[in-house]
Amino acid sequence: MRVHRTALLCMAALLVVASDSVFAQKMSGRGPSPNMGMSRPPTVPDGPSKGGGGYPGGGHRGPGWGGVVPGIIVGLPQGSPTGPYIVDDGPSGPRRPQANRRGQSGAPSANERRLVPDEVVIELPNSVSAQQIDALQRRHRLTRLESQSFQLLGTTLYRWRIPDRRSVAAVVRELETDRVVAWAQPNYLFAIQQAQSGNEGDPAQYGLTKLRLPQAHSLAKGENVLVAVIDSGIDATHPELAGSVADTFDLLPAPAAPHQHGTAIASLIAAHGKLMGAAPEAKILAARAFDPRDGGAEGTTFNILKAIDWAAGKGARVINMSFAGPADPAIHRSLEAARRKGIVLVAAAGNAGAKSPPLYPAADPNVIAVSATDADDRLFEQSNRGRHITVAAPGAQILVAVPDSGYELSSGTSYSAAEVSGIVALMLQRQPGLTPEKIKAILRATAKDLGPKGPDDMFGAGLADAYGALTAEAAPVAAAGQRPVERASTGAR
Repeated sequence: MRVHRTALLCMAALLVVASDSVFAQKMSGRGPSPNMGMSRPPTVPDGPSKGGGGYPGGGHRGPGWGGVVPGIIVGLPQGSPTGPYIVDDGPSGPRRPQANRRGQSGAPSANERRLVPDEVVIELPNSVSAQQIDALQRRHRLTRLESQSFQLLGTTLYRWRIPDRRSVAAVVRELETDRVVAWAQPNYLFAIQQAQSGNEGDPAQYGLTKLRLPQAHSLAKGENVLVAVIDSGIDATHPELAGSVADTFDLLPAPAAPHQHGTAIASLIAAHGKLMGAAPEAKILAARAFDPRDGGAEGTTFNILKAIDWAAGKGARVINMSFAGPADPAIHRSLEAARRKGIVLVAAAGNAGAKSPPLYPAADPNVIAVSATDADDRLFEQSNRGRHITVAAPGAQILVAVPDSGYELSSGTSYSAAEVSGIVALMLQRQPGLTPEKIKAILRATAKDLGPKGPDDMFGAGLADAYGALTAEAAPVAAAGQRPVERASTGAR
């Protein structure tokens, strides 16, 4: 009788996993629903099918999804009894990665060079003891550099150096066999997106008219909306930014003078002097995560993660990311958590041109990706393309502020992203309860169509319209999901 009963229980369990829709109907006593079926969590998206990047290993590793409990989504491991599970505790709660997530690998591809060559980033549950961490370090022959607990991820990340000549890929794969490790990956490198600079000058700010910002400013100027700028150092003493920088966070070990790129991005958002920013009364949270090198600037996974976490903790409503790099699972999960908290994420589509593979974070589905146009509404030649592009904004020969009270003409999708971040700040001042999904849908619904009729790979839904976005009565959130997701790349500022 015992054996018979056990067999019946096993059969019942298999039936539940095979058809949770039938299970749900019987438990609720309701008839069939056209939407009933397997519930899937908002985990890492699939990348493009061919040569499109995507998230290698994609955040939380794990196989299929099974049982559904109200308010909780539980991953049922397949195969090993030590398989992963993830708990999603509501729209605002973090998904807690468990130790030893099996399945996909966080190791970089063979030809990936955008990483620190002798470092790894590992993620551990906060429950792991100091003794376990020390033992882990000895076991894998690594040197600890720094660690930080991240509120968005609900875990602690460590940056460790590889002291010998082992490759990053080999060490990541080795760490993935350790039951203590929740996730391991390279410390990827990202670059700010600046294409070219010109001579100083004072042409009309054609972008203001193109975006219908003067009309929009009659309704809102972004008053006290917090916009985080993750970039190089910002010159907070510039006349254009007087009183605009609410707080700063320097993630780099050595002090450095304010940088052109960060200052330019901040000015396009909040300038209020000789120039007029998209949201002149917004407040800037300045996170210096990019180290100036050879005219550009470079940032790492670890510093970008810290900047996102800091911005969220400071109450940022918008995060501007005018930089680009490879698909990064840890950053993806941080962006996903930020979006779930209601933070609007805006990124430059990239300046690598039509043939570029997708770059991130613009290609992340949690992000509003912005391409660049010129004064004639043509696509900026270096702008990235892709069906993931949300909208376009002026980015060619833009007048921006630079350190030491200077100005210059410069080009790049970085500037287009900053303008859209400012427009989002206007929208949030006028309607503070707008969700990231709603904002994305409104931007698409009110954009001026450019290029081929309808959404396209160059302009997305079209040229952003600040006044149209502020006066839109409704834009179905469903519209945000009607376009297939494709990845973007960045190459200019």
